[in-house]
Amino acid sequence: MRLTTTSLLLALAANGASANVLKRASDFAARQTRSLARDLRVAFGGVLPRSDSAQHVIYCKNPVSAGALAGDDSSGSASSAGSGSTSANASKSSTKKGAVAGTATGSGAATTATSAWHLTQSYAGSNFFDGWDFWDTDDPTHGVVDYLSQADGENAGLIQVNPAGNAVMKVETTPTVSGNRKSIRITTQKSFTGGLVIMDAVHMPTGCGTWPAFWSNGPDWPSGGEIDIVEGVNDYTNNQATIHTDPGCSLTTDDPAALGASASAVTGGTDCAAATSGNAGCGMRSPSSQSFGPGFNSNGGGVYAMQWVSSGISVYFFERDSVPSDIDAGAPNPTNWGLPMAHWPAADCNPWKYFNTHVAIFDTTLCGDWAGSVWTGSGIPGQEQSCATRTGFSTCEAFVQQSGGSFEEAYWEVKSVKFYNTTAAL
Repeated sequence: MRLTTTSLLLALAANGASANVLKRASDFAARQTRSLARDLRVAFGGVLPRSDSAQHVIYCKNPVSAGALAGDDSSGSASSAGSGSTSANASKSSTKKGAVAGTATGSGAATTATSAWHLTQSYAGSNFFDGWDFWDTDDPTHGVVDYLSQADGENAGLIQVNPAGNAVMKVETTPTVSGNRKSIRITTQKSFTGGLVIMDAVHMPTGCGTWPAFWSNGPDWPSGGEIDIVEGVNDYTNNQATIHTDPGCSLTTDDPAALGASASAVTGGTDCAAATSGNAGCGMRSPSSQSFGPGFNSNGGGVYAMQWVSSGISVYFFERDSVPSDIDAGAPNPTNWGLPMAHWPAADCNPWKYFNTHVAIFDTTLCGDWAGSVWTGSGIPGQEQSCATRTGFSTCEAFVQQSGGSFEEAYWEVKSVKFYNTTAAL
């Protein structure tokens, strides 16, 4: 085709063709060249070498339609794009819950040329809850909660999108209950392996008896790994980000600075394996008292980002007045963010070996394996006095059942959750 087109142009020029004719011929040649290039990319795209970092990006469970990739964005909040089709089970312990496949609404929006990261999935606004499964079975962490389906949660007034356009997930505040309190736990229907997850919230659950978390989890826990992005209990004020894995993943030191993190402490030790660490994993405590609980809420919340790349896994936290402008612009650039709050280097924990096919999860349980076990404890930032002393109840369970008014602050208010990867712009 290139020889035919070139010959045509030379012949026209030699015979004194008009400028208009020459332009039309030139345009035809350009179109044929672009078509050839596209055909070559399609033909050889599966065999051309790619860098390691490009192979480990967000993969959605379901392929999306052309409409979802290139259609209008009028349907609002939940949008998706990606390659591959995988399934995942969400779990906080040995009990699993399968994630149901589905297609999110809306369309992905490409970021600006200043960022290597491109939006692949967004949950925000009136359709925030589209694309999430509601866990409505027993709490695997043995909390004093009954998780509700979406319909039951709406009927009970525990979930809504408020007038500000933020998703709200509450705990039941009935004054007294004879058993468990009602709560909400949701899991993304689409999974991802690698990439960047950014969660913007203005409020998180807090108070004695509460155990809220925003985290991601792979199949066959702990084989697929777990990344706790936001987690804490009771009156804690400093977030603890943690990973839980199969045996073999560890930290080289318990010095956060040496690991490239701003954390004030490594918690749980350097062995990240759930089986050999008593499920403590490798945690890192934020140095900021506004990263969790009452300090986070009184400051208008903030933004958490989790980056999962070949060099390791990192968690960043930004207070409300310190959110990078590139995040607000939808063009995140982690290289400009400084030290992460937590960082687990790949040196002794390969992020592709110990983590795969994750789904993102919000939940608020009460008491359970962590909040209940430290009910009489103190000394953690924010918990200078034990909840047993503060409340006058000797057990977490009794407090939860008899103190519904104490859970007015036990709610999530989330502006958005966004997923990015480094593939071509949508």
